[in-house]
Amino acid sequence: MPEIHEARRARLAGLVAARGADAALITRLVNVRYLTGLASSNAALLVRADGTAVLATDGRYAGTATRVCPELECVIDRATAGVLAGRVTGRLAFEAHEVTVEARDALAGEPDAPELVPLGHAVEELRMVKDEEEIVLLAEACAITDQAFDAVLPTIGPGVAEREIAIALDRAMVDLGADRPAFATIVASGPNGAIPHHVPSERAIERGDLVTMDFGALRGGYHADMTRTVAIGEAGAWEREIYELVAAAQAAGVAAARPDAVTKEVDAAARGVIEAAGHGDDFPHGLGHGVGLEIHEAPLMGYDKTGKLMDRVPITVEPGVYVAGRGGVRIEDTLVVRADGPELLTKTTKDLLVI
Repeated sequence: MPEIHEARRARLAGLVAARGADAALITRLVNVRYLTGLASSNAALLVRADGTAVLATDGRYAGTATRVCPELECVIDRATAGVLAGRVTGRLAFEAHEVTVEARDALAGEPDAPELVPLGHAVEELRMVKDEEEIVLLAEACAITDQAFDAVLPTIGPGVAEREIAIALDRAMVDLGADRPAFATIVASGPNGAIPHHVPSERAIERGDLVTMDFGALRGGYHADMTRTVAIGEAGAWEREIYELVAAAQAAGVAAARPDAVTKEVDAAARGVIEAAGHGDDFPHGLGHGVGLEIHEAPLMGYDKTGKLMDRVPITVEPGVYVAGRGGVRIEDTLVVRADGPELLTKTTKDLLVI
């Protein structure tokens, strides 16, 4: 998609010029991928204020770079950042949140080194609002995630270990067309459900447990993120109570996710439901986060976060209630903020499933 990447680089070039820099050196690999299409473990990109750009990578990716980025001049050199910085005179903006102090000092110590100035999170800010082509890939990742849940659900029952379920979900996603799981799958049963990021264990599921599954597929570099909690055999009164509470909070968060909404107010829409029921202390994390080329990216939604949502920004909405020693519930969808209302990419039912 050279045209898409050219348009992204042009937007960045405008920001570079606005900051009074002559060029920007992009070294964060996910940002290089966003601006060029090249996925690699060693690359850097120079984007000049006039819109021209040069890509640097090493010999392992030379053929791939030529195929993926035919419109770009490509320099083959392992010292990707240094070789590009040497092409700039004047002011060079760099990703200060990515470059180590040692690497910055090395760049600044070169003969005729340019003046180094921070670029800020300019590329991450550009990445927040997705192209429709990106949203298609996110939708495909979410569809695979939904299908994997449907495939594995009939295998869950008493005696099955958390780890077995996690492996089955990972295998199903790959079998259904995922590049790989988007992140380490979480399966938390019974009292382990009170731990938001529990690592799946050999604990065997028991009748009466709540089981929380947080997982997602990676498709074309784009990450899905979904959480569902199910009951095994039966659901007690306290389990139904917190499930209905989290479902109501999640619905409130989804409804609040509109363009120009302040992120902490979206969090508050869901958090207020949980706090009103007396479980405020049992919801210890933020409401959600952006998703795209990374599983966690801007914007972040929490009681202490700043910023606003915009049209075509994909986010997760994932409130939870965690009762120490007993269990927990989390419900999470991936959705796209739209002017006419949220577009849910996660389609799996949010009704309490008792299996």
